[in-house]
Amino acid sequence: QVQLVESGGGLVQAGGSLRLSCAASGRTFNRYATMGWFRQAPEKEREFVAAISWGGVRTSYVDSVKGRFTISRDNTKNMVYLQMNSLKPEDTAVYYCAARQLGTIATMSEAYDYWGQGTQVTVSS
Repeated sequence: QVQLVESGGGLVQAGGSLRLSCAASGRTFNRYATMGWFRQAPEKEREFVAAISWGGVRTSYVDSVKGRFTISRDNTKNMVYLQMNSLKPEDTAVYYCAARQLGTIATMSEAYDYWGQGTQVTVSS
């Protein structure tokens, strides 16, 4: 079993920044896992935000966050991060960390095997 725990969410004004962290643990955690961030706003479907390959060479972002968000990882610590800059009210959502044991980057939530409980990000205008 793999456990993912997100942290770093909160309330921020538009234009501000937040850094989300995801701590992965568990004896069966595949260190070659692709990691991703998703978000879900009230009354909306869960949306892909960003993903990163195990070595960090490959990344993918949804168009709405390109140039503002950066995903990174530290495999020595089993940590994944999402640096969010120039935040907008439309970024308000619960943000989820997800792990995919296959090495290819995927943008569909169904492709991910493990999920965290989520952390709330609220951006005020």
